[in-house]
Amino acid sequence: AGEGRLLAGRYRLGAVLGRGGMGTVWRAVDETLGRTVAVKELRFPTSIDDDEKRRLITRTLREAKAIARIRNNGAVTVYDVVDEDDRPWIVMELIEGKSLADAVREDGTLTPRRAAEVGLAILDVLRSAHREGILHRDVKPSNVLIAEDGRVVLTDFGIAQVEGDPSITSTGMLVGAPSYISPERARGHKPGPAADMWSLGGLIYAAVEGSPPYDKGSAIATLTAVMTEPVDPPKNAGPELEKVIYGLLAKDPAQRLDDAGARVLLRAVLDAPAAAPQVSPEVTRVVPLPPRPEGTPGAPAG
Repeated sequence: AGEGRLLAGRYRLGAVLGRGGMGTVWRAVDETLGRTVAVKELRFPTSIDDDEKRRLITRTLREAKAIARIRNNGAVTVYDVVDEDDRPWIVMELIEGKSLADAVREDGTLTPRRAAEVGLAILDVLRSAHREGILHRDVKPSNVLIAEDGRVVLTDFGIAQVEGDPSITSTGMLVGAPSYISPERARGHKPGPAADMWSLGGLIYAAVEGSPPYDKGSAIATLTAVMTEPVDPPKNAGPELEKVIYGLLAKDPAQRLDDAGARVLLRAVLDAPAAAPQVSPEVTRVVPLPPRPEGTPGAPAG
């Protein structure tokens, strides 16, 4: 595949937008409808057997199906799935913007208020997904896109678990970013919607602090910390958002904030009166100017 290639007689590939372990995302033009789209190409590692190929194809199609079932402005719209080169290509809405991870790295941490807005937008997508029996399982800053118009979009349902989907086999492999994996998943227990809520808590923490709540350098050390250690208190969250973070990062899923509880607390962050900026007394201190010596230009004649 390459720039300029025509897929399915209508999608003209342009520049590469991003590459991951299993796929490449292209900017493309739908020549039939005359609109710009994103096309996700499944790439196979070089040393891969047929069973693994089939598993990856199934996972890609599952992602397309999962997203297509979610009716929410915060989920990317899937337009088409094309079968070429014996693999699927997902044609999706193109989001112009940057990931939350890039935004924090390049522009600095979010204010508690903006973090709450982002949190609410992701909460809305998760609610829609959970209603359809879909767990995302990989909620993290790099999977959240902030569009140029401010819209917040949750992407990459590639490891989503769809309830009742017979194509899912449990390989025992833990998928997802260690810092955002819930304690119950780290222990190998079957996750429910509460696992996505934990990941949302980690994401909000990272948005205001600039780093994930648990990051010990290695996957094993990080997962151990997730299961056993208290979270480092956030420094920038403010009292209202801190309640949300601690509520979502409760180790016991039964004690963790659910959708309704998180929504109430995130709304409280937005409704809290903005703190008046602290003005240093130095800034407002009146400093008398020394009298101008006589005979200097501009001095009044004596």
